[in-house]
Amino acid sequence: MQLRHLELVDVRSYDQASLDLPAGATVLVGPNAQGKTNLVEAVHRLATGGSHRVAGDGPLVRMGRDLGLIRCELRTDAGRHRRVEVELGTGRRTRIRVDGQDVRRAAEAIGVLRVVLFAPEDLRIVRGDPGDRRRFLDELLSQRRPAFAAARADYDRALRQRNQLLKRSRHLSGSASEAAAVTIGAWTEQLVTLGSQLVAARIAAVRTLAGPVDRCYRELADRPETVSMRYHSSAGEVVEELLDHAVTDPVPAVAPLARALAAAYEEVAAEERARGVTLVGPHRDDLGLTIGALPAKGYASHGEAWSLALALKLATFDVLAEVGDRPVVLLDDVFAELDTTRRQRLAAACDRFEQVVVTAAVEADVPLAGHRVDVRLVDGVSRLEPRTGEPPS
Repeated sequence: MQLRHLELVDVRSYDQASLDLPAGATVLVGPNAQGKTNLVEAVHRLATGGSHRVAGDGPLVRMGRDLGLIRCELRTDAGRHRRVEVELGTGRRTRIRVDGQDVRRAAEAIGVLRVVLFAPEDLRIVRGDPGDRRRFLDELLSQRRPAFAAARADYDRALRQRNQLLKRSRHLSGSASEAAAVTIGAWTEQLVTLGSQLVAARIAAVRTLAGPVDRCYRELADRPETVSMRYHSSAGEVVEELLDHAVTDPVPAVAPLARALAAAYEEVAAEERARGVTLVGPHRDDLGLTIGALPAKGYASHGEAWSLALALKLATFDVLAEVGDRPVVLLDDVFAELDTTRRQRLAAACDRFEQVVVTAAVEADVPLAGHRVDVRLVDGVSRLEPRTGEPPS
C-alpha cells in the first residue's frame, strides 16, 4: 500500500497543508514543536479511527476553529485508488467518507488505509498499564479485520450499560432489585458472547505475533535472550488451562471461552453487585511480555524496553501483511532514541517496507535515503516544504 497524497485543513498546527508522498522513505525534518508529529497523528487517525496521543477528536481541531479536515488518497497493493476523508468537529458528530461515500459506522473506515506507527508513547506497551497492551492488540486486530472494531464497539456499549445497572442496583431492594438482576443477566449474556470473540481474536494475534516479535527484538537488540508473550485472562485459571491445552491451534475455539467467561461471571456476581462494576472480561485482561526469564515490565532496561516496543510494532507489519495490503510504516522521532548500531539495524529493517514516513529533529540521525520534507512553524502555523530536486515518484 502507498499513501500518495495527504491534505489537512485546520488540524492541530496546520491551517492548510498538502503533501504528495513517494514510495520508499519520506523524512519530515525540523526542530521540535514544528508540527511533524501532528502530521503523523493525522495519518494515524485516518487509518485507525483514533489519535495515538489523545482521546477524542476535539484536540485535533485547530485552536479557534470548529471543524478540521483530514483527507488522503492511497493506492492498494492491487493497484486500486481509494480515498478516505474525516471531518472532525469540536461539538458535532465526526463525518467520515470512503471513496466519496458517507459511512454509517466509524469502524467501516478502519483498515482502508493501513499503518504501523511507532512513537515514543509506545514505550507504554512495555512499561505501562494493562490498558496500553490491550490497546496495542485491539488496534492491530481492528486493522487486520475491521469486523473486530465493530465487535469491540458493541462490547464497550454493553459494558457501559451493565456497569450503569450494577451501580444503580446497589441502592435497590425487593422487586426492583430482582428486575435489575434480570436485566444485568441479559447484558452479561451479551458480554459473554462478544467477549469470548474478542478474547479468541486477541489470543490468535498473540500467537501470530510471537515469532516475529522474538525475531525483530533479537535483530534490533543483538541479544541472545528470547522474547515470549502470553495472554492473561481476568476469567482466571480456567481460561489459562484452555490456552495451554490448545496451543497448536492458532485460533482458539470460542465456545469453551464463552463457557469459561460465563462461569467467571457467576463466581464474581455478588462482588460485582457490591462494588457496582464489571470485574471479568476482555476489558480487564493483560498481555504478559517476558525477556529471557524476567517480565519486561519492571525489569527491562531502557534500551531493552525500547527495542521490545519497537519489535512489537515492526512485527505487526508482518501480521497485517498476511491478510490484505501491506501497511505504511510511520516512525515518529524514533532514530534519536537509538544508538548508532540500533539505528543502522532499524534502517536495514525499513528496506523491506514499501513506504516509510519518518520524523526527525536532526536529519543526520536518520540513515535512510529518500525524500526530505522540511517542517517549519511560521507565525504559529506549520508549513511543509518539500526539498527541491527530490520530486515524489
